[in-house]
Amino acid sequence: MNKPVIISDKNDKSLKIKRFVKKVIEENKFKRLNLVIVIGGDGFMLQTLKKNNRLSNLFYGINSGNYGFLMNKFSKKNLIRNLKKSKITKISPLEMKVLRKQKIKKCLAINEVSILRQSRQAASVSIKSGSKPIIKKLISDGVLVSTPAGSTAYNMSVHGPILNLNSKKISVAPISAFRPRRWKGKILSDKSQVIIKNLNPNKRPISAVADNIEVRNAKKIRIKVNHKIKFKLLYDKNSSLQKKIKLEQLRKET
Repeated sequence: MNKPVIISDKNDKSLKIKRFVKKVIEENKFKRLNLVIVIGGDGFMLQTLKKNNRLSNLFYGINSGNYGFLMNKFSKKNLIRNLKKSKITKISPLEMKVLRKQKIKKCLAINEVSILRQSRQAASVSIKSGSKPIIKKLISDGVLVSTPAGSTAYNMSVHGPILNLNSKKISVAPISAFRPRRWKGKILSDKSQVIIKNLNPNKRPISAVADNIEVRNAKKIRIKVNHKIKFKLLYDKNSSLQKKIKLEQLRKET
C-alpha cells in the first residue's frame, strides 16, 4: 500500500488529530509504502502492533495520551516533514507461553511480561534461565521480565535496570520481594529462555500478563525473545526511542 493507513484511539483528542492528519496527507498527496500512522497512547500502540504485525508494516505513532514513550510528539506545522524524515527502529517482542489446566496459551509482549499474585497470598515461584537456576524460591508480589523498549515502563517503577535498546539483554526484576528481601533481579542475554514455575498453585495462584493480556491460574511460564518478529517503528530525527531511553537513564529522581 502507498497511501498511509491511519488508526486512532476512540477518544475525542485522538479522533480530532486523526481528522487533521488525514486532511494534511490528502492535501500534500503524501505516500509512503506500508506506512501505518497510529494515534493514541502507548497502550493503544501496543495493541495496534500486535493486531497489525505484518513484517512489512512501518508504524509511526502520534501521541494523544499522557507520556507516549513509544510515540512521536504531534506537530501540526511539521507533520509531513517529520513523516518524510523519520527513521526506523526495529524491536522484537517477548513470547510468553503459559501452562494452565493442561493447556498452553501463547501471547506476545512488546514491553514486559508481568507475573502477579492472584490473591491476598504472596506468589511463591522458582526462576530458571534454561536449565540453570536463577533463584530456587522467591516469595513476592510477582516478577517482571522486560525488553529494552519496556525497561523504562513498569520495569523502572519496580527498580529494574534501564536497558539500552541495542544491549541484546532482557531484565528479570522482582516485584516487592519478601524472601529473599535483598534479591535485586538479573540481567540476561536476549537469547535466554526464562522459566517461571508456580511452587504452590493451589494456595498461591498467579497470573501472567503480556503487556495488557492476562492469563490467570498459571502453573508454568516460558518467556523468550521472538527474534523472528521485528516491529518497525518510525521516530522523528531528534526523538528516537534510543534517545528517550538514554534520557531516562540520566534523569534524576525528584
